[in-house]
Amino acid sequence: MSQHQVILNWERQGADFTYKEYPRTHTWDFGNGELLKASAAPDFLGDPLLVDPEQAFVASLSSCHALTFLTLCSLQKITVNSYSDTAIGYLEKAEDGKPWISRVELNPIIDFEESDKSDPATIKNIHQKAHLECFLARSVRTKIIIN
Repeated sequence: MSQHQVILNWERQGADFTYKEYPRTHTWDFGNGELLKASAAPDFLGDPLLVDPEQAFVASLSSCHALTFLTLCSLQKITVNSYSDTAIGYLEKAEDGKPWISRVELNPIIDFEESDKSDPATIKNIHQKAHLECFLARSVRTKIIIN
């Protein structure tokens, strides 16, 4: 259906190539003039001022859910004024002892134009449908919880 390319570039820049010394900073080139500096998570010797892959993963899941939710609301003529989410991903050890993002909790706060169309049961159903239709949620084994 479509392709989604990102070019990652990393260079040693003269640093010693030992585990504690080599730089973790790299760029993501989205091909539209947007370059994003990224790094490893601080726990893995990355730059705490830059986005790390784990944050990007959580942001992607949050964004996909939000965009799918907004689409479903618009199709049901439920006007959304604002949508905010404080998403949290949990890096935990799997049964084999290796870390993975085992779960992501989405905590959306939504302001609707008309409160009569935004009853809790309807909104819960839209969230459930958004989860089932989100391209990224369908692509991962991470448990996604919508609070």
